Amino acid sequence: MRIGLVSYRCENRNTAFNMKQIELAMQRSEGKADLLCFGEAFLQGFDALCWDYEADKAAALELSSETISRLRYWTIRYGISLITGYIEKDREKLYSSCIVLSEGEIVHNYRRISKGWKEYSKTDGHYCEGNKTDPFCLHGKEMTLALCGDLWEFPGRFRTDQLLIWPVYVNFTTEEWDQGVLDEYAAQAALAAKDVLMINPLDSGPVNHGGSFHFHDGHTAARIPFDREGILIVDIP
Repeated sequence: MRIGLVSYRCENRNTAFNMKQIELAMQRSEGKADLLCFGEAFLQGFDALCWDYEADKAAALELSSETISRLRYWTIRYGISLITGYIEKDREKLYSSCIVLSEGEIVHNYRRISKGWKEYSKTDGHYCEGNKTDPFCLHGKEMTLALCGDLWEFPGRFRTDQLLIWPVYVNFTTEEWDQGVLDEYAAQAALAAKDVLMINPLDSGPVNHGGSFHFHDGHTAARIPFDREGILIVDIP
């Protein structure tokens, strides 16, 4: 399977722009990748929420929304499966979730189990975490999803002999990345899986330098540069 890890710029509270970025990546990858993966909360931007529930629920997306339906259609139009993080609304609850789409269908919907996605000193029971870490199957291959802090707080729950996909939002400086943070992430990934694909978006508020990475046996096997939009293509047997 050819998997594209997309580190493109996204904008907070600008779903229309972020959707254009997803479609642009799909257009550029048509015939070149089987699956594209985006970072945590890419659809709305990681800092899209203001912790006022009435405002935040308006920004969140239900699985039945027109936006999700359009993404489903694009997987048919471009012949590429899609994984992207988003802020999900399910009835009166909000989650940091990650959706898997292929051939016009919802294959899997994962909800982050760690609470670091929210300002939990300011939030109430409307802002929730999931409790399931089940694997799913895509293009005949079993894989598992984790979101950002999940692998730091609960690495044992994601232990697998198969592929692990890890969308994140982490805004370290490039100096911090180079001075050991990247090695720490690679080592942490190895606690869960032999092969881990980590995707980090770009944004400017606050500055996130992006980057996509393939970790293998606790080492960085492949990556793309910081501060530059790009797609890392990884071949997974």
